[in-house]
Parts: sequence; structure tokens; C-alpha cells
Amino acid sequence: MDYSQVPTPKRCYADFCLIPVGTGKVSVAQEVAEVQKLLKASGLYYTLHSAGTTVEGSWDEVMKVIGQAHTIVHKTGAVRVQTSMRVGTRTDKAQTADDKVRRVEEILAHDEPSAW
Repeated sequence: MDYSQVPTPKRCYADFCLIPVGTGKVSVAQEVAEVQKLLKASGLYYTLHSAGTTVEGSWDEVMKVIGQAHTIVHKTGAVRVQTSMRVGTRTDKAQTADDKVRRVEEILAHDEPSAW
């Protein structure tokens, strides 16, 4: 098998959290804001949450924008950036991060109260 010809998945979602290191600050709000500006400019669908951001698109677009986010955060003065990331793909159907949340909410709406 020629592994150099293995394609990347067509679509994915990535939940990521960039952590600037070496800034001397506790808050990362300014760095997060800069990354959000980048994501908006990318045209990809994204959702900010309290512990990171979920971005959706083609594998190559998603990985590119996360790499660009590293560059943006370095430009704010961080000498090191660590990223924690979870990436999901599916081949059986198209599913967005919002679809995943909606599905769980549907189950909860029809669930009976717990016996706990």
C-alpha cells in the first residue's frame, strides 16, 4: 500500500483549546478573542464555549485554521502554545456538532425522571 496516497477524511469537527505559555498572565481572553477573529474570517462554522472552540469543515481546512491560530497566538507574544484537541469524523452520515447536541437534547426531552 502506498500510504502517501491515503486521503484525509472529507469532513470533520475539532474541539480545541489553545493554551498560551510564557505570557506571564493568568487570563487568556485576549488570545481567545484573536483566535475567534481568525475563525470568523475563515468562513468555517465554529462555536466558542467556556473551555475551547469547536470548528467544522474539511479536514484540511480545520487543521489549517488551527495551525493559523497557533501563529496568531504566537504573534500576541506567547513563546509557546500547547493545544488540546479532539477530532471526530463519520463516514455513515453527515453530522454537525449542533446535530450531535440536538440528538442528546431530544433524548433528554423524552426521558423520564431518573430514579436516583
